[in-house]
Amino acid sequence: MENPPWAIDAGEWRALIGRVRAGQSLQPASWPGNAPFAVALSFDCDHESFEIGGGGRAIGRLAWGEFGRRVGVPRVLAALARHQVPASFFMPALCAEIDPDETRRIVAAGHEVGLHGWVHENNSLLDHATERDLMLRARDVLAPLIGASPAGFRSPNWDLSPHTIAIVEEMGLLYDSSLMADETPYELLLDGRRTGIVEVPVEWLRDDAVYLMFNRTPATRPWMTPDDVHRIFRRELEAAHAEGGLFQLVLHPFVIGYRSRIWMLEALIEQARDLGAWFATHEQVARWCGRSLSPA
Repeated sequence: MENPPWAIDAGEWRALIGRVRAGQSLQPASWPGNAPFAVALSFDCDHESFEIGGGGRAIGRLAWGEFGRRVGVPRVLAALARHQVPASFFMPALCAEIDPDETRRIVAAGHEVGLHGWVHENNSLLDHATERDLMLRARDVLAPLIGASPAGFRSPNWDLSPHTIAIVEEMGLLYDSSLMADETPYELLLDGRRTGIVEVPVEWLRDDAVYLMFNRTPATRPWMTPDDVHRIFRRELEAAHAEGGLFQLVLHPFVIGYRSRIWMLEALIEQARDLGAWFATHEQVARWCGRSLSPA
């Protein structure tokens, strides 16, 4: 039996806490075009892998995931096209294999496609060899579809193992977007060593699924209206503007893609545009912020 938390010795907890840490802030002195702040929209295209990656086989929930591809993504792409805004789509390899043309359409529309696991697996439960194999295989599936090696990674469920960032570094990826140590991009440290990897941080409160997801197990129900959720997102956006920072948002096509919810995306885009935002993919944000990386 492992020691209880209060019996962990200092060497163990220091090693745990120090494995992956936030390094220097990469908040830029200015954004492109002297924009007052930046907006990075992202869409996790979990689709059928949301059910399969969680160990489920329910036909109804697979159909729910299919809604994300069949209805949600087209609605999202149409909204982005109306406003001429770029975004990042994080795609599990299984979903790209189910419908390769979806990935091609996303790229053809001018958006980024990033890594999001093989089948939306929980990385924190994997041994190093299995996790590495799945990440490499996922890259091999996506790269031919997008015409280049993906630049970034988002861990499914945002659950990382002690090995995840080391694998991201080994793969030569520009950025990760799974961690929450700040609201502005920062450099990742691995065992106290600088990696040069840019973290484009996420946060549960900037995720539509937190408020609008439906599950039987565990039993959860949408507990806020789209209007309530929009108010939270809008306050985050306005604060990012006031601080000259980054407003990063995570949406899911099978959550946001309904007729009564898609308006939130367009309303946020319009509000951000009125405030003079620079709209960018996560890769573009990482490259711009990475310019401020000081020499090792």
